Amino acid sequence: MTLVHPKGASTPIGVMPRIKPYKIVAVFEVGMSEYDSAFVFMPITEAQAYFNRSGDVTAIEVYTNNPDRVNTFRKLISEAAGRPIFMIDWTQRNATFFNALQVERNVMFLILTLIVLVAAMNIISGLIMLVKDKGPDIAILRTMGASQGSVMRVFFITGASIGVVGTLAGLALGTIVCMNVESIRQVVSWLTQTELFSPELYFLSRLPAEMDIRETTAVVVMALTLSVAATLYPSFRAARLDPVEALRYE
Repeated sequence: MTLVHPKGASTPIGVMPRIKPYKIVAVFEVGMSEYDSAFVFMPITEAQAYFNRSGDVTAIEVYTNNPDRVNTFRKLISEAAGRPIFMIDWTQRNATFFNALQVERNVMFLILTLIVLVAAMNIISGLIMLVKDKGPDIAILRTMGASQGSVMRVFFITGASIGVVGTLAGLALGTIVCMNVESIRQVVSWLTQTELFSPELYFLSRLPAEMDIRETTAVVVMALTLSVAATLYPSFRAARLDPVEALRYE
């Protein structure tokens, strides 16, 4: 590989670019095409010689095993330097990328909320139709001594069980997909013979996934709450059903 640097040696005819060939001994991959296609690692002595740096460097990189604590490390590095320094971390360098991800997360949460609302409406409509279809049976139960609370509990448990079972099944399926999303992507790409999530577009060579316990819990609680709340009106309507009106035309 030949490196070309515009700031080379000064000659009578102007500044000549610095050109020097280097032998590639290894190829690295960090998972982001933006870095894989633009960064080169070389011995520091060779880099200093190429850029005409006499025993110094232009920047110092600090690596950490806990990138989520970058703000804490910034403060510690600033205190250790003892003088004003310019620092840029991975969150600032990829601010545009993470802002786009945050917008996608907010939109996906809104879409998921709408899906849950549609499912809750389906529960309401299904229970209302069930109450209308079982009107004579409810009337017979009432005439045999069943209280309004008993009838309400029957339909409440019926509707709530649909929401609970659906939420738990969705949680299990979502967990399986999240834990194996990269394998699923590879299988779909192989079946369709297409490249999903192109690295040139998404800056990722693989599709990462991580479950957030708090967000997952919030979604599950929201789904359970809406599914349970959706059963209240149909259950109340079943409990208030008049046996005389229900059996009038039977």
